Parts: sequence; structure tokens; C-alpha cells
Amino acid sequence: MSLPVHRWYRYSAGFSADWVRWLVRERRGQTSSYTVLDPFCGVGTSLLACAAENTTCLGFESHPFVNRIANAKLHGIHSDLSCLRSLFQRFADCAANILPEKIENTSPLLRKCYHSDSLSLLIAMRNLFLAEFDAKTPESELLWLTLTSILRSCSGVGTAQWQYVLPNKSKAEVQEPFLAFSSKAMEILKDVEFTHRAGWSDNSRILLTDAREPQVETHGEVDLVVSSPPYPNNYDYADATRLEMTFWGEINGWGDLQNSVRKHLIRSCSQHAAAEKLVLEDLLSDSIVAPIHDELSSACRTLSEVRETKGGRKTYHTMAAAYFRDIGLVFKSLRSLCRAGAVVCFVIGDSAPYGVYLKVDDWLGKLAVAAGFKSYTFEKIRDRNTKWKNRKHRVPLKEGRLWIEG
Repeated sequence: MSLPVHRWYRYSAGFSADWVRWLVRERRGQTSSYTVLDPFCGVGTSLLACAAENTTCLGFESHPFVNRIANAKLHGIHSDLSCLRSLFQRFADCAANILPEKIENTSPLLRKCYHSDSLSLLIAMRNLFLAEFDAKTPESELLWLTLTSILRSCSGVGTAQWQYVLPNKSKAEVQEPFLAFSSKAMEILKDVEFTHRAGWSDNSRILLTDAREPQVETHGEVDLVVSSPPYPNNYDYADATRLEMTFWGEINGWGDLQNSVRKHLIRSCSQHAAAEKLVLEDLLSDSIVAPIHDELSSACRTLSEVRETKGGRKTYHTMAAAYFRDIGLVFKSLRSLCRAGAVVCFVIGDSAPYGVYLKVDDWLGKLAVAAGFKSYTFEKIRDRNTKWKNRKHRVPLKEGRLWIEG
């Protein structure tokens, strides 16, 4: 990803910022007042795209750490450039004179992911930031983001952006912490200067709230919803930030993710479903899934049977039921937030856990109509599950845009 600002920290996203900009221009037309909402905004792709288009955008992100990254970007682009440049220089000068920290009591995950010299320096830089630079200003939050964004490039193990950390894998190119910091700081300064010249607007905001029941005062004002909700594909969005959250001391290990992160998220992975000890019958009896009850029940009961034949016995049956219930609640909240005639575009992918097909596009469309929207269509973008030799099933899958008219 090479787009200014978006490249500062990459995270799972179903669409590009350029596509969002095109969509906003296409739908907004000559309208002077237009509001966009992204209920699963991640690290701010939609909001930054709308800032570039001088369009108001509201974002929800319930993952606390990801929310902080998104806000650091959104507010950081309007920071004082000279103040930011001075802050980066002052931090670099202080960091050049700090002594490496001892790492004997550091998290086992961090010790597995870094050479001891690199980890000592990174910990020292972290402690310097927390002691002297954590002012909670737009500029200091960009400094925090700079340190956060170099963690993976300074690690010698498998730490591709937004992927799970793989301590047993290695990569050829590893950056030295001071050089990585300097390079990222220069990139951020360059991009902030670009947004100032381009006149990106500052009339958007990101809330730390749950899209299923958002705490927001806006009602009936949204013209366009564009988002890519979690797919029901067992990707653990909490685990995707475990390295960063461990580094900053927000968690001690994998076991802390449930209470710190997962409990705030849509239930789209079996780890989440298992931790909550969900009861299938309770989920299926919820009125919110009534429009798809028979099809969903059939799939979930099949998953319940298949899991008994699998070594991992993953709780896909309760995950699937909880996922569609959760998204049903999201549509209910979206209906009250949107104007009459609003358009919703969800970039989604279907799923087949244990080879049991879940008709995601059709079921989500039915849930949307039941919530009060008028109609839905699906536009396929690409086929999935066609290339990988190690895929776990041979059910054809697809990804595309679910268009919902309101």
C-alpha cells in the first residue's frame, strides 16, 4: 500500500481508499450536505478517503487498539507540521542517548520475535515515549503510531502487517530500530505536508463504540454506508494486534485478548465463540435471525455434527449463529442511523467452515430487509478458494459488494 497516510499502518480491509473516493463522488453528486458512515472502520480507510473528498464521515471501531491507530491518523493529518517535525527530532535526539533496557523480564512473545539488541532498543524507546512524550496530542499520537508501525519491520520472525505473528518463521529483511523510526517519521512528515497542501477536511470522527448498539447522537442523517464487516472465516482480529498490544503493555499474553479486545467485536472466530460458551439454541431462537432461521439452523446443526469428527472440534456452529445474529443487530442500528433512500455497501465474503457453506450475501441481505431496508443485490468481485494447495475444503467461495437500498 503506497497511498499517503494509509501506508502508515496497514490492517485488514476489503477495499481501497481510491475506490471509496470514487464511490463517494459517484453517489454524492452535487449535494452540498452528505454524510458517510463506516461501522467497521478499522484503521480509518473510509474516513481518510472522505477527508480527501471533503465529505463528512463517521466511523465506529470497537477494537480499542485499532481505534487508537485510526484516530492517530485522522487527527494527525491536521497536526501542526512544524510542531510535529520538532517533536520527532527531539525524540530522536533523546533516543540516541538512551541506554538499552534489560529484557530478562520482557514478555516471552517479544523475546521470540526480536533479536536481543533490537528488543532492548525498542523497549528503551517505548519507555522514553511513556515517560516524556505521551502528551495525548495529535502530534504525540503520531509519535506513538510511528513507534507502533515499526514493530513488525524490526522483527526477524514472520510478522507481515495485520497477519498473525509467526515466531517460527523468519524473514530476510529486518530493520534496525533507529533507522526504522527515522524512515517512518520522514514518511509521516511527508504525508502530513501532502494532506495540508491537498486540503483534506477535518469534519469526520471515529467513535469507540459497538456497531451492534452504537452510542451515537446521529439518527436519520447518514446518506451512504460503506464498510467491510468481518467475514465469518475464523480470522481473529484480536490476535492480529497481539504483538503491538504486548509491546505497549496493554496485554500480558494471548489469554488477555478475550477480555481486552474480543468481547467488543463481532463474533466471527471460533476462539471468541468458545470463550463465551455460547448455546446454539439460544442464538437460533433470537428473533433477529428469524428471516434466515431455517437455513441457518440447518447449517449450524450440520457444523455441530461435523465438529465431532474433527480433531480440533472448533465451535463453528455457535460462531456462525452468533455472527449472523450480530450482523442482524448491526442492520437494525443502521436503519435508524440512515436517511430514507440511503445506500449501504458491504464488501463481504462467504465462508464454508468444515466445508459447510454459509450463504453470507443472501442471508445478510435478508437480515437487512427485515431490519427495514427495501432491497438488496450482490455484485461479485472475485472468486476465492481457488488457488491455494493447502485449502481445507473445495467449496467455491466468492467476494463482492452487497448493495442494500434503504
